[in-house]
Amino acid sequence: MSENYKIMSKFIKDISGETPNVETYLYVKDFISKYQLNIEINSKPLKAQFIEINTMLKFHDNTESKKKSHFEMTYTSVIKLNKNIKDKKILQKIILCDVQNEVYPDIEKALLNLLHTSGYPNIKFEKKVDFEELYNKKFN
Repeated sequence: MSENYKIMSKFIKDISGETPNVETYLYVKDFISKYQLNIEINSKPLKAQFIEINTMLKFHDNTESKKKSHFEMTYTSVIKLNKNIKDKKILQKIILCDVQNEVYPDIEKALLNLLHTSGYPNIKFEKKVDFEELYNKKFN
């Protein structure tokens, strides 16, 4: 936790795993290591000093294959900002980097649980998401 904000609540807002049939499952089981993880983050102000942050993950196949499984999750964090935070750049960093670093272990655990219980027990995310690096690439 930071002195700039406090996470008041965090939860899975929406989670979905879809494999349309057994034929697709068997195909995906062989090719799921080629799936990519995409992350999108958005936020909206609530009442005074409170912000809702939605972290959306999609684990999907970018190829033209017709046989695909779809995995999506929206994880919501509600934070309370310190009253002194007024600078837009500081706020961006809190939303896109600091909060994400704090909640991502829970997000990754939930997504892996979805994948494992969907019949893909050997899936692991080898490369950790570096929100600091992503933030710096986008804004510096």
